[in-house]
Amino acid sequence: MGTSSQVQNKLINSNRSRRNANDFIFGKLIGEGSFSVVYLAKDIHTSKEYAIKVCEKQLIVREKKQEYVKREREALNILSGSQGFLSLYCTFQDTSKLYFVMTYAKNGTLLQLLEKAKIFDTAAVKFYSAEILLAIEQMHNNNIIHRDLKPENILLDENFHTMIADFGSARIGDTEIDYNSSNDSEKEKSDSDSDEGKKCQKYLKHKRGSFVGTAQYVSPEIIKGKPSNRASDLWSLGCIIYQLVAGVPPFRGPNDYLIFQKITKLELEFSSDFDDGAKDLVSKLLVLDPKNRLGAEDNLPYASIRNHYFFEKMDFPGIRNAIPPIVHSSSSRVDTKDDYENDGFNFPDHITPGLDDKHLTRLMGLELGASPDVAGSSSRVKSLNNIGDIDRISKLEKQKSDPWNQFVEGEMILKQGFVNKRKGALYVPRRRMLLLTAGPRLIYVDPVQMVKKGEIPWSEELRVEAKNFKIFFVHTPHRTYYLEDPQGYALKWCQAIKETYDKKYGK
Repeated sequence: MGTSSQVQNKLINSNRSRRNANDFIFGKLIGEGSFSVVYLAKDIHTSKEYAIKVCEKQLIVREKKQEYVKREREALNILSGSQGFLSLYCTFQDTSKLYFVMTYAKNGTLLQLLEKAKIFDTAAVKFYSAEILLAIEQMHNNNIIHRDLKPENILLDENFHTMIADFGSARIGDTEIDYNSSNDSEKEKSDSDSDEGKKCQKYLKHKRGSFVGTAQYVSPEIIKGKPSNRASDLWSLGCIIYQLVAGVPPFRGPNDYLIFQKITKLELEFSSDFDDGAKDLVSKLLVLDPKNRLGAEDNLPYASIRNHYFFEKMDFPGIRNAIPPIVHSSSSRVDTKDDYENDGFNFPDHITPGLDDKHLTRLMGLELGASPDVAGSSSRVKSLNNIGDIDRISKLEKQKSDPWNQFVEGEMILKQGFVNKRKGALYVPRRRMLLLTAGPRLIYVDPVQMVKKGEIPWSEELRVEAKNFKIFFVHTPHRTYYLEDPQGYALKWCQAIKETYDKKYGK
């Protein structure tokens, strides 16, 4: 068995330099990040399915993510083949893109499973918490601190076992526990709320480049700009266990800054029906001083966590071979396999291998029977931009019944739709109604308060850029607007804006 595995690894390694995008059929988009997208793809030689992460070199450089990509590849190389982790089968590149060929997580993420179930029962919480703990031990044994553990980065294989993913924020090597001195810790405890707020504000203002992790799960030492350590992942484990029990993360707020304040003040609350064992375990993991977290002083494995009474009778050595427990919803018993397993994807026979512009257009939903853009496709925008006066008057009359008409000052709405608008990298996106008018104007409205929040200034220097099927940028001379269309019509937004721009400036 070992010999066969070695032969397979040699074949994979020998093929790395020869692989390219034409060895795969790209079926559908299954995920996206700040500078990459992930596709379900099929090897044309073996018919085996993979998840291929495609990184845009230009975006990597622009967002200064070279180290992120390097860490991701290094961590995956170290952990490939280990239970509980994605395997990296090969990597290759072309003139504009990097490709990571990885395990396909057939059943999505732990977050998706949690969103469908709302909450997990105690058996499911114990099972998945135990698997995550084993993965943390394995990472730490390999001198890797993940630093961004969250349900979204925990994938589920075909049998609903967990696989840890997304190592771009990881710290690799030199992971010996290096806690701050007790004097520093005592000083922190005596800081006033005002001083703590200033620390958070100072960090957000000056330390954004070094920030790693996701707000709801990041440890207080990382927020304060101090070195991360193994106990930083134990903090994230506590956050995940809390979320599996309660259905929501332990620290929540309207923006990251307020979430950071709650974390640094340890504003932690438990509902009356929160499982007692889980509550005790979470309380011992979510401790401000990292050296006082349960397991922080252990030699690996984390015996003090394994031996906590919440994990009583848990068979840690055999858990990867066990059948995951049935997940229950808040209202009824739901069988995981029957109700949550993702439908298989059938690769159409006519799709050719590769990832050129034609394939990207298809994958972004503009061909092969993609759902029409109800808010107005680019062809509709083009026709509206060129209608005669009589038709324009008729359209404007009909538009008066549109609730968004009050914000456009008599101009014809060419395209409208909900988008998530980001103010900056560390801020929670705001849901807005985006209105493209024949003015031309781009107006965004708060759909809850029903008030105009602003508009994107038009000029001849304005340009649009689709980053992927959801995210697009509107570049202006003084600011870039970062927008996300949850329905996946970013390219259509870009086309509509460009056609309106061309009409205005005669391009």
